[in-house]
Order: sequence, then structure tokens, then C-alpha cells
Amino acid sequence: MFVQNRLSSWIADIRQQIALPLRIELWNGQHVDFSSEAPRVTIRLPNVSAARYLLTPSLSNLGAAYVEGAIEVKGRAHDMIAIVNALARTTLKAEGKFARVVRSIGHSKQQDAEAIRYHYDVSNEFYQQFLDPAMVYSCAYFEHGDEDLATAQAKKIDHILRKIELKPNQTLLDIGCGWGALVIRAAQQYQARCVGITLSENQYELARERVRRAGLEHLVEIRLQDYRDVRGQFDRITSVGMFEHVGVKHLSEYFATIHKLLAPDGVVMNHGITTTDPDNGETPYGGGAFIDKYVFPQGELAHIGHVLKAMQQGKLEVSDVENLRRHYARTCAIWTDNFEANTERVQALAGDKRYRIWHVYLAGCSYAFEQDWISLYQIVGRKAGQRSAALPWSRRHMYPQEPQRAAADAHYALTGDGLPSFSLLQEDGGAAMASPPPAIKSFSAK
Repeated sequence: MFVQNRLSSWIADIRQQIALPLRIELWNGQHVDFSSEAPRVTIRLPNVSAARYLLTPSLSNLGAAYVEGAIEVKGRAHDMIAIVNALARTTLKAEGKFARVVRSIGHSKQQDAEAIRYHYDVSNEFYQQFLDPAMVYSCAYFEHGDEDLATAQAKKIDHILRKIELKPNQTLLDIGCGWGALVIRAAQQYQARCVGITLSENQYELARERVRRAGLEHLVEIRLQDYRDVRGQFDRITSVGMFEHVGVKHLSEYFATIHKLLAPDGVVMNHGITTTDPDNGETPYGGGAFIDKYVFPQGELAHIGHVLKAMQQGKLEVSDVENLRRHYARTCAIWTDNFEANTERVQALAGDKRYRIWHVYLAGCSYAFEQDWISLYQIVGRKAGQRSAALPWSRRHMYPQEPQRAAADAHYALTGDGLPSFSLLQEDGGAAMASPPPAIKSFSAK
């Protein structure tokens, strides 16, 4: 009776403060609506003990209850996240226990490898249900804002390769190479000699197979390797969607390692998620705690100011910074739509619990980017103190000048076996198809 009375009081308090398209179904068959609008989300409490999750409706509490099956939630993921956040804002204190907390996390090689495998080694087919055909699992680049996901991901890769001024026969290290899209593109269009590293066995196997099917084994090597174990030097280094796993306290060491691996006149591009909290705190209302427990163990986000400081401590000079926060909000929204469109297949591949985890996670990320709780920055840098005549005087090389919108769109297609195939656009609007590169027997730094 005590819990029922508390719940009744909580419901009355919420309804006085805010109208939500929410219905709560109780264990006794009764239901409560929170506005005259038709409910877009329904939360069902199967028993009286489940009411405690609503009484403290943090993202971590309600998210965990949904994932573990303690409550039932029906509705589109975007609506679920928006309504839960509204409940949290109305009920919880921003400076309370669910504020932006800072955790201390260990990052040994074994811990990082286990965390990566937990997240990425679900199955390749699982990721294929919501990613683009090339399986690019990072923020896309919507040059005009209306591109489909495949085109936007192709443009993102081109945008990066232009930023680092990649040239034929240069060596490229891609830290956290995913399923190989960037190194395949770099080899196809620039004849770059590429090494891609990952800690995910599933990514490693499929990326190697894609390289083989593309006929690029003489130019691309995929390794199952920690970035701290790479040796040699590279003309170009990219890190896309990886440094979130490094740890805030280890960022200067991470960038120092990149400095060691970078050729004297080399260029590095780091693409990663940051927090917008200046103190490196997690997303509010328990969102960070949920992600750490269920999605990205060991993951940490730093503020952009902290990242730039860490790069300087790692003896890297920053030459360009670009904020792609809106781009990632849209990317995650598209992933969420794809995920929900393939609900039955995802549940069959990953089970109900993992489905619920990702249902919340993808939409929650889109919401967090929309709210400016987290952001995404691409940062270009070089070894500090380098005096190079090759340095560009402007940013024009990042943005090809095509005369028409149709010509400006990056052409993205799929071959019969699902491999990405790009055509490189010249500044005059014509397509420059790369000629077959010469065989290179040995190219990678060991």
C-alpha cells in the first residue's frame, strides 16, 4: 500500500507539471494517461515492485528496468527516449546523484580488448541490420543535409582522406579500422599502402575477406592488434570512432603513441565523440551509467578542450577542428529507424535483451547529440614544430569545387559481393577512375 500511495502521489505531481503522450498500465489492469493526446509510449508495470523504477526515473533506472524485463515499454525508440528524459528532468535534481559524474576506469590491454569484443563481436549480420552496406560504424557526413546514409558515409570517408591530403603510395595506419571501408577506399582511389588494426575478431575476419575480394591484398593489411603494439612510422594516421575507448587519463599517452608512429612530415586525423561537460562528466540523468553497464564497458568521453590539451602534451600540433554534432544526431536517428525496421531479424540474431539494449542506446545517442550533451569532432594534426613547405595555406583542399550538385555527390555503389565501390570526382566535375596499382610486396611498418 505504501508503494501504491507513493506512486499515486508521483503521478499526480507529474501530471500537474507536464503533459506527455504517455500511458502507464498498472498491474491491476488500471491505466493512467498523462495528457489528452493519444499515448505514443506505454509503460506497463507488471507488479507493484516495478513501481520503484518510476519513482526515480533516471535513464539508468528505467533503461535497466526495460532491458532486464522488469517493466514493459511500447513505442518508437525516439519517443521513448524523449519521454523518459522529460520524466527525469521533471523529477530529478540536475545536481543530484544522477548529474554528470566522472568515473575512474582501468584501461589495460586486456580490459580494452574485452570491452571491444563485448560491443563489436555480437555478429556481423547484427550490425548489417542498421548500418549502411559498407558497414561504416561512425558519424556520417551530410554535406547537403539530405543524403541517404550510404552516400553520407562515403562522403565522410572522402572528407577524411582529403583532410589528411593522402597521396599515392603513402603509408596509412587506420586505428580501429572497423570492417575496412576506409582502408579499402584509400587503396582503391589513392593506391595508399594501408594497415588497418582492430581488436574485434569479427571485424578482423570480415575486413580481411573484403580486402581479398576487392583484390587489394597487395595494398591493405588488416591486423588484430592493439595500437600500443604497432611499430614503425606512417605518412598518414586516421582514428575514427576509436579514441572513446582510450580513457580520459590516457589520452596524452595515446597521442604520444600516434606521434611516435607518425612520419616527420605526416598528418593525423582523429574523429571521435566528446562530452560537452567541461569537467569530462558523463551525460546527465544516468545515461552514461547505462551505456557503461550495457553498451560500451570502459568507454569514457573527454571534453574537446581536454582533447586538444592532450594532443599538445603528445607533441602534436592541431591544424584543423570541425564539429559534426548535428551529423551524428542524424546518423544515429537513421540507424534507429533501420534497427526498428528490422526488429524481427535483430531479435532473432541477438535475443530480446540485447535488442532492448540497442533499441535504447541508438535512440538515446541521437537524443544526446541533439541536446548537445555530447558532440563529435574531427581534429587534424601534425608533429609539433614541423616546418614544411607542403603545408596548405587554406582549407580549400577539403572541399572540391564542382559546378553542380549532381557532380558534387560522391558516387557510392555496391559490387555484386557487397563491397563498397567509389568513383573519385575531379574539380572539373569528371570522374577519375584509378588505374590498377602496381603490386607491392612489402609496405607496412611492422
